[in-house]
Amino acid sequence: MKTLKREEAWNLLTEYNKTAALQKHALAVEAAMRHFAKLKGEDEELWGVVGLLHDLDYEMFPEEHCKKAEEIMKARDIDEFYIHGVCSHGYGICSDVKPESEMEKVLFTIDELTGLINALCIMRPSKSVLDLEVKSLKKKFKDKHFAAGVDRQTVLNGCEMLGMPLEEVMKETIEGMKENAEAIGLKGNL
Repeated sequence: MKTLKREEAWNLLTEYNKTAALQKHALAVEAAMRHFAKLKGEDEELWGVVGLLHDLDYEMFPEEHCKKAEEIMKARDIDEFYIHGVCSHGYGICSDVKPESEMEKVLFTIDELTGLINALCIMRPSKSVLDLEVKSLKKKFKDKHFAAGVDRQTVLNGCEMLGMPLEEVMKETIEGMKENAEAIGLKGNL
């Protein structure tokens, strides 16, 4: 397998995604993926790169999300490992590629959750993920009007795929995002 270096993945991502918010989302997902890889004794670089690239095609081709990413990566001779991983995060939404590996199941589960965490942190007095607690996140998760675009059912389906309780997935996703709080714009005033 030809592995992608993180710098190569970042350059590819930023070639297709110019918006700071989308880049920060990619960095948040990357941070959470690296954290989960560490927890599970897996390759942090591989998991991180897949997390970084998961929305590769989203800004330029939102109507063809996941499909265009596959085309872009195949044209650059990027290994199927990355392609399957990226495409599987849209399973049942914009892709029929089912998450099979543990890495793919984690990505499927945490993608939407990082968006909810980001929305919650922005409205907090500290503007930070560093002091975010699971109970606050759980409360907002239950409030369907808060960050209404976040598909909570996808998160719940992912937790079921992983065999992990929602609270644990929330806790570990927050921890992963804390590790890169400054780069994702969630260090706040702490």
